[in-house]
Amino acid sequence: MKRHWLKIVTIATFTLAVAIVVWFGWVYHSFVRAHAAEPYQPGVSFSDEYAESLGLNPSQTYLALLNDVKVRNFRLMSYWDEIEPQPGNYNFTQLDFEMNQAAAAGAKVSLAIGLRQPRWPECHQPAWVNNLPAATQKADLEAFMAVVVKRYRGNSALASYQLENEALNTVFGECKNFDRSRLVQEFNLVKQLDPNHPIIVSVSNEYGLPLGQPQGDEVGFSVYRRVYDATFTRRYVNYPFPAWYFGLKAALIEKLLHRPVMIHELQTEPWGPKATQDMTIAQQSQSMDATRMLQVVSYAQATGIRQYYLWGGEWWYWRLTKFNDPSLWNAAKVVFQQAN
Repeated sequence: MKRHWLKIVTIATFTLAVAIVVWFGWVYHSFVRAHAAEPYQPGVSFSDEYAESLGLNPSQTYLALLNDVKVRNFRLMSYWDEIEPQPGNYNFTQLDFEMNQAAAAGAKVSLAIGLRQPRWPECHQPAWVNNLPAATQKADLEAFMAVVVKRYRGNSALASYQLENEALNTVFGECKNFDRSRLVQEFNLVKQLDPNHPIIVSVSNEYGLPLGQPQGDEVGFSVYRRVYDATFTRRYVNYPFPAWYFGLKAALIEKLLHRPVMIHELQTEPWGPKATQDMTIAQQSQSMDATRMLQVVSYAQATGIRQYYLWGGEWWYWRLTKFNDPSLWNAAKVVFQQAN
C-alpha cells in the first residue's frame, strides 16, 4: 500500500511539473507571437557625468549619438547633485540642451528622476543635504523632483519617467534608503504633477516579479550577460539565463499585472574588475567588444521584448575618438539603422 501511494505521488508530482513547464512555454511563446509584428525600439542611456569622466565633451558625445548613430530613444538623467549644487540654485543647462536637441530631431526621452539614478554611486544627492535630518532630506528631494517634472512635462521629447533606478537593489551603489513607502509617495507626487506621461518602475535582473507597490505604468528590468565576479570566483562569469527566461518574466508581468515591459538597461559596455577607463583594451574586450555587443542585442530581441536601452554609448564614443577604434560605434550604427 505504501509503495502504491508513493507511486501515485511521484506520478502526480511529475505530471504537475510537466504541466507547469508546458504552461510557462505557452505563456512565453504567446508573448512572443503577440508582439512579433511590433518594431524593435532600441535606445541608449546617456550620462553627461560619465562622458566627462572619460574626458569627453558631453554635448559633442550626445550629438554624435543623436545624429551619427541615429539614436531616437534616450534615457537621460536628472542628477540632483549636478542640477542643484546649492539649495535653490538650479543649473539645467546640460539637460535642457539634451532635451531640446532630442525634440528638434524627433527623438523621445525617458527621463530618470529621483535620488537613485544610473551610474555610480547610483544615489546622486548633493553634499549640502548629507547632514540634514531625514525628513528634511525627503522634503528637499521631493521639491527637486517637482521642479524637474514641471520643467519638462511640456517638452515634446518627453515620453516617460523612470522613477528611482532599481530603487530596491541593495547590492550595488552607495544608497542607504530602501523605504518602499518613500517610493510610493514619489510615484504619487510625479503622477499628480504630470498625469499625462507614464512612470516606469525598474527592478534589476536578479529579482523576481515586481508585485509590490508602486507597480508603475510600465516595468523595466536590466539585462547583463558577462561580468567580473569580484566576490567569489574573481573571474568573468556569464549569467546562465537563456533569452526565454527574460521573455517569460516579461510575459508574466504583462499577463498578471497588465503592464508593458521593457529592458531599461542592456549591457553593451564592459563590467570588469575596475573602472572601464582604467582597463586596457584587451581587458575591456574580455567582457564586451563589437561582436559581443551584437550578440547581446540579438539575445535581447530573442526575449520577445521590443524596447531596450543599450548601456555604454559614452564608451563607444570614447573608443572611437580616443583610441581610433570605430568597431563599437559601427556596431551601434548597425543596430539603430536596422531598427530605423
